[in-house]
Amino acid sequence: MAGSRSDAPVVIAVAITGSVPRKADNPAVPVTVAEQIESTHRAFEAGATLCHIHVRNDDETPSSDPDRFAAVQEGLRRHCPGMIVQFSTGGRGRDPASRGLSLQHRPDMASLSTGSVNFPTIVYENSASLVSDLAGQMKQHGVRPEIEIFDLSHLHGAKRLVDAGLIDARPHVQFVMGVQNAMPAEEHLLDILLAETKRILPDATWTAAGIGRYQAVVMDWALTRGADAVRTGLEDNIRVTKDRLAASNAELVGLAAEAVSRHGRRVATPAEARAALGLA
Repeated sequence: MAGSRSDAPVVIAVAITGSVPRKADNPAVPVTVAEQIESTHRAFEAGATLCHIHVRNDDETPSSDPDRFAAVQEGLRRHCPGMIVQFSTGGRGRDPASRGLSLQHRPDMASLSTGSVNFPTIVYENSASLVSDLAGQMKQHGVRPEIEIFDLSHLHGAKRLVDAGLIDARPHVQFVMGVQNAMPAEEHLLDILLAETKRILPDATWTAAGIGRYQAVVMDWALTRGADAVRTGLEDNIRVTKDRLAASNAELVGLAAEAVSRHGRRVATPAEARAALGLA
């Protein structure tokens, strides 16, 4: 697959907040616009070159307010020069019709789930019509999608978007492993997913996200297999160890950078990250 070389620099993506209210569990999770900008700036200085963004309402519930997305993006463009800004179009707590509203602000990238899946307490619904609509909006606004893969069938959902001309033939694919009721974090499953991706989307770049206690192990599996990027951050995992909460997104990015080095690779610069993922 494109870019998946053992000597290529590695993009570190940081998912700073998530959509589930968790600030009471860990005060390090940034919620307000100012907190998100500051937390991301520190993560950028630690080596992150892609930021995945959710925003919250004043009561900390998930928000689709495009102005809040725009405010975070403005701060990141000012304080984190060259960092890839990626908006979430995820659906937890958000009306489907509002999930693409932020795309008018033209972030570099946006997440795009290509099928529905069971989550711990809900069904994460992504109907075929909604997926096509979001992909069309991304194409209209010049936003590069990151395809979120929670199930093998979602790869074929991405291939249908390629065949329909809604995304190009070099998508960036993220395998999400370890969500309760969804795809388990098992190493042999990553090999199956990679083999199918290579078969139907041979030019794709790729990464993998491990949720909760699986964050570090999935990162190691991905680096062993020459991933183009790794993902970390408080959205996915709020602990460094079973007994210790992470102090910040920057701490988790630092641990990711150490993992990259252990695997004989180096952390991508902002310019290298943009080149690797097909961005100007």
